[in-house]
Amino acid sequence: MDKKDLDSDPQTPAFGWNVYAEKINGRFAMIGFVGLLLLEWFTRQDFFTWLGL
Repeated sequence: MDKKDLDSDPQTPAFGWNVYAEKINGRFAMIGFVGLLLLEWFTRQDFFTWLGL
């Protein structure tokens, strides 16, 4: 496979799973994970305790 096959143009609309959607989902997942780590660090409680479970 060459690089052209791996990258898609974000301006080209496509339905379903594509490279651009996976990149965006991965970035939001990383932001959420870091956010949870910061929440646990600053509150000194784990996520489930913070939710009251």
